[in-house]
Amino acid sequence: MCKASAEAAQKEGDTIADGLNVGILYLMAFPYLTLAVIAILWYRHNKKRQAKD
Repeated sequence: MCKASAEAAQKEGDTIADGLNVGILYLMAFPYLTLAVIAILWYRHNKKRQAKD
């Protein structure tokens, strides 16, 4: 994925380092987004369960 990002950025005139940085940030964002979604769903589930009790 990083290689594809770097090649695409190079074709657009950006430096290779900029392309690699974008690729790394792209790959790094998904685990955090996944954890955030799980945490939100868990919080909402617990909140509903406490409201029932």
